[in-house]
Amino acid sequence: MTSDAPIRAYRRLSVEERRSQLLEAALSLFAHRAPEEVSLDDVAEAAGVSRPLVYRYFPGGKQQLYEAALRSAAEELEHCFAEPPEGPLTQRLSRALDRYLAFVDHHDAGFSALLQGGSVVETSRTTAIVDGVRRAAAEHILDHLAVDDPGPRLRMTVRMWITAVEAASLIWLDENKEPPLDELRDWLVEQFVAALAATAGRDPQAAAVVKAALALETADGAVGAMARRVLPVIGDAARLL
Repeated sequence: MTSDAPIRAYRRLSVEERRSQLLEAALSLFAHRAPEEVSLDDVAEAAGVSRPLVYRYFPGGKQQLYEAALRSAAEELEHCFAEPPEGPLTQRLSRALDRYLAFVDHHDAGFSALLQGGSVVETSRTTAIVDGVRRAAAEHILDHLAVDDPGPRLRMTVRMWITAVEAASLIWLDENKEPPLDELRDWLVEQFVAALAATAGRDPQAAAVVKAALALETADGAVGAMARRVLPVIGDAARLL
C-alpha cells in the first residue's frame, strides 16, 4: 500500500546555517516581545526545532541566545551608516537613515528591548554591544565629514545627533509611527545640519566642515528646502545683527 502524500525534501543544515536560523527566529520574537517574555520553547517552536537543539547551540541558555541575537542586530545597524563618500552629505545621511529607520520599523516594539536596554536580561556585555553601535555610527558620520582628527566639539555634535536619532525612533514608535518615515528622515537630516551649523559658530573645524558640505549641496536639495522654510521664520532676527 502506497501513500499519495508528497514526500518533503530534507536537507541537513550546516552548523552556521542552523545557528543563523535560530538567531533569526529569536530576533523575530524579540522584535515584538521583550526578551524576558520570550522562552527557549518559544524560540524552538518558531524555528521548528526541539528545545534540546536550541541548548546545543546556545548552552548558556536564553542569556547567551539574547546576547547573540543582540550582536546580530547590532551588526546590521552598524552597517546602516556605511555609505560611499560621494555626493552631498545630506543625501548620504538620508540613505543611511532610510536603512536605520527601516530596521526600527521592521522590529517595531522590540526595538527598545533589543537595543535600548531596560530588560531584566541586560548585562554589562549587552550594554557594551549597544554602546558599540552608537560609537560605530558616530565614526561613520565623522568619516562622511572627512575630518582626520575631529575635535571634541565636532565629535560631541555627532554623538548628540546619534542619540537624537535613537530617541526620535523610540518616540516615533510610541506615537503610532507618526509622522511618516520619509518626513522623519528628512527632519532628522535637517536637525543634523542645524546642529552642525550651531557648532560651526563656535568651532573653526566645524565651520570648515559646514563650508565644504554646503559646496556640494544644490538649490533643490535638503539644505535649500530647509533654508526656504526656516528663513521666513527667523527673518526678524536680522535686527539682532
